[in-house]
Amino acid sequence: MAELDLSHADLSGLDLAVGLLTGTVLRGAGLVGTDLYRAHMEGTVLEGADLSRACLTKAILDEADLRGAVLVEANLGSAELYGVDARAASFRGARLNGASFLDARLEGADLTGASVRETSLKAVLDDRTRVEGLTGTVFGPARLEGDAPPRELAGPALEEWLNHRGAAVQVLNSRTDARTDSRTGSRTDRAAGNVRNRPFPPAGTPSTTPTSTSSAR
Repeated sequence: MAELDLSHADLSGLDLAVGLLTGTVLRGAGLVGTDLYRAHMEGTVLEGADLSRACLTKAILDEADLRGAVLVEANLGSAELYGVDARAASFRGARLNGASFLDARLEGADLTGASVRETSLKAVLDDRTRVEGLTGTVFGPARLEGDAPPRELAGPALEEWLNHRGAAVQVLNSRTDARTDSRTGSRTDRAAGNVRNRPFPPAGTPSTTPTSTSSAR
């Protein structure tokens, strides 16, 4: 399904696990409860899409467009979200455990009641980012933008900023620089130990990704 234009299509409840949706346009699409386990969604356009209760566990969403998307109660456990634009997206009640929001944009995003556990939050936040009821542990640093000059928040400063706004989050101390594995060409975020792979091969290239989804999600 790579690079197709499926704007406003209703794909709710479908099994698209391990699917190839790189560059697919799903603007305004219905993906309620859709299984996107380990799906490749690099550069996918999901602006305004409804992914409520969708399974995005271990999905790769690098540089995807999630502006205004609805991910209420979605499971994004260990998902890779490098460079995503999730401004004004709703993650209310979502499971974000182990997810990597690296260089992500979360201005105006709603993380109310979401859960995080060793989640990389190296993202851009602003005063419109809602974090009431956000619980768990994160790695920083985050970048705060708004009326004042942008500033970086890490450690106790990030923890205070989040918890002052209703979160109950602990910011873990860890290095957040990335390294490249010379053997695989993959990048590892040391904060969470998550690997960000090279972009998936273009459509038509044989995939070596396992097709079995029988393992626990």
